[in-house]
Order: sequence, then C-alpha cells, then structure tokens
Amino acid sequence: MYEELGINKSLVDLVNNCENACSKQFKLVDEICTINSMKVLNSFHKNRVNESCFNETTGYGYNDLGRETIEKIFKDIFKAEDALVRGQFISGSHALTVCLFALLRPNDLLLSISGKPYDTLDEVIGIKENPSSLKSYGVKYHEIDLINDDFDYEKIKEFISKNKVKVIEIQRSKGYSTRKSISLDKVEKIISFIKQIDNDIIIMIDNCYCEFVSDKEPIEVGADIVVGSLIKNLGGGIAPNGAYIVGRKDLINLCAERLTLPGEGKEVGPSLGINKQILQGIYLAPNAITASLKTTILASKVLEELGYEVEPRYNSERVDIVQNIIFKDPNKLIEFTRGIQEASAIDSGAVVEAWDMPGYSDKVVMASGSFIQGSSIELSCDGPLREPYIAYLQGSLTYDYGKFGIMKSVQKLLKEVEKSDR
Repeated sequence: MYEELGINKSLVDLVNNCENACSKQFKLVDEICTINSMKVLNSFHKNRVNESCFNETTGYGYNDLGRETIEKIFKDIFKAEDALVRGQFISGSHALTVCLFALLRPNDLLLSISGKPYDTLDEVIGIKENPSSLKSYGVKYHEIDLINDDFDYEKIKEFISKNKVKVIEIQRSKGYSTRKSISLDKVEKIISFIKQIDNDIIIMIDNCYCEFVSDKEPIEVGADIVVGSLIKNLGGGIAPNGAYIVGRKDLINLCAERLTLPGEGKEVGPSLGINKQILQGIYLAPNAITASLKTTILASKVLEELGYEVEPRYNSERVDIVQNIIFKDPNKLIEFTRGIQEASAIDSGAVVEAWDMPGYSDKVVMASGSFIQGSSIELSCDGPLREPYIAYLQGSLTYDYGKFGIMKSVQKLLKEVEKSDR
C-alpha cells in the first residue's frame, strides 16, 4: 500500500524500525491518554450531558444549556473556578488578546518571563506599532528572556521587586523560537517563586498546544488564568472554531465582559449550532492528542536517524504537540513541508509556497491540508523562512495518517538532498 502511495521500500523499513524503537515512549503517551479520557468522561457524567445540550441558540444566546454545560466541563477538567468557552473567539491569539485587554488598564505593567511572545501578539502588545495595541492605551510592557531554557529567577526577582507588575504572561509552547517548550514542573516552581515576592500578580498562561500532553494543567500548579484554542488540542479536530479561558472566577468575569459587554458577560453569546461539535471535540481530544504525540515522536526518531537536529528528541519529555526539525536550509524546509501537504487528505495537490501572512514579520511556509482551516491538531507543518530554517510539525488525528505524512515528507526531503548533491 505504501508503494502505491509513492513510498519506496527502504524508507518504509527505516520508519518501521524507528517505530519499534519508540515503543516505550508510545506506552507512556497511551497511559496519559487514559487518565485524560477518564477525566473528560467523568465530567460528562457529572454535568449530565444529554441530547438537549446539542440545541443551538441565536441572537443574544440567553439560557444556552449546551454552552453552559461546556463551560462547566472545561472548569472541571482544568480544576478552575470558572471557564469561558466560546465560538466567538476566532483563534487562540484572539482569546489571549481578550484576556490581556480584560486584565490590564492604562499604566498597568505586563511582564513576559518566557521571552518575546508569539508573533501574532506583537501588534496586540505594541512591540510592533499599532493604534489599537495595549501600548496605545498606556499599558506598559517588559520581557525577560529564558536562560538555558529555564526562567531567569534573578532578573525576575529584581524586576518585580522594583516594579508594580499587574500581569505576568508565560507562553509554554515555543512558538517560532528555538527554545524548548516549558514543562509544568518549571511553571509550578516559578509561580511559587513569584507569589512569595508579590501574591497580587496575576499569572496568565498561554497553554496553546500543551493541553492533555500531561496528566495535569496549569491551574493545578498555581496559575490564575489559562488560555488556549479549540482548533488545536482540545477541539479534537471536530470543533470548527473557538477558544477557551479558564481560571479565577473574578478574572473570567472580566474576560467575559470584554468579549461581550459589561453587565452581560457570560449570559450572552449564541452557540449557533456548534455545541455538539465542541462536546465531541473535547470527548475525542485525548485520543487525537495521543495520535499527534506519537506522530511527532516518530518524526523525531526518523529525522534524527537521518542526521538532522531535532527538538525534542524522541525519548525526551513532551510538553506540547510540536516537533522542531532544524534544517539550516530553506529548500529542505520547503520540501519537507510540501511532503506534509501532499500527504494530507485535503488539498493534497496544492504546492506549498512561502508567503506573507498577517501577524508575521517573515514569510511563512505552511502545510495544512485540514478539514478546519488552520487546525493544528490535524497534521500540519509550518515555519518562518529565517535561520536556522526550522520546521514545526504538529497534529494528526490518527497515527496512521501521521506515519504516512512523515514518510511522504522525508521522501521529498531525500530527493531535495539528492538534487543539491549533484
């Protein structure tokens, strides 16, 4: 069957050998999947999910049973006081924006302690000038880089001891950087450290790509508020759009009133028929994330065997669903990405090209033959055309599709290597 799909036997043998070498890591991922599946099912039972939860509301969206049940489920899963889960969020970046504008006021200070946030927040914060940014409203911003892939405790202590910080933002996943993603152990340690210095600081976590990768979530280690997307992990490849914010009840109320309007907050917001898809998405999420993790683990092993630098390595701790492959060559990055597109169910005939994308300073090459536009829990690969030319691979709703995607992309890569060696 692989040969019918254009994969040569030697590559199939290489991938199968690597797959056998990953069996221990696959077992660990399966164990976490079981824990998170039971967590979801328990919450479905506790909150009595039933067919009436699938009904839609329009207009104002008053008394939307399904929407309210979904938010109770997310509250339970995250061990939070409250949750805001809405299709009105168009992306994780939008939810982060709503959260930041809800929590910060003129002259407040926002501190990022994981370096510069993801590119799409540059104009939100005001790192890149925009008349609608936080900066334009008088919100101040400072960032402290990680040091050796951990928090710079000395600089953080010095800064928050001398400045009144309102919100500290931590982005767990690496984004388009070369750093490692941040584990919950490190998050727990730094939150405890910060709270001992100033317990009033709000700790906000950008949790995109990280949900259900471990058996705990950031609220359980002391975070005040957590944000993520439904077209990534927790949508399970089913939710058509949306995002979530979970955390302290008072902070969720502020976010709800920023998303809708003061005085109405969570009481409004029509579901427009997506409640069933969101419920199905969170129900299937543990298994979708498991398939994604197995795909990235296998990719890490295969590409390492071929001599490429990868992060994380196949047998390292997984913090998110993202796999870095460092090519140090723009053509190899492009060809690998094209292979992922060719392996996709949707738009497999499309030829990936680098192009200018809204919110990014460099041209981006992106493969996403997905049922939901931009869905990162489906097999996808992207990267900015800048040194060291890293492919960021993530997703795959099933492991078999992910395995084939790796074969296809590696075969494209090997052909590019042959061409450059001539």
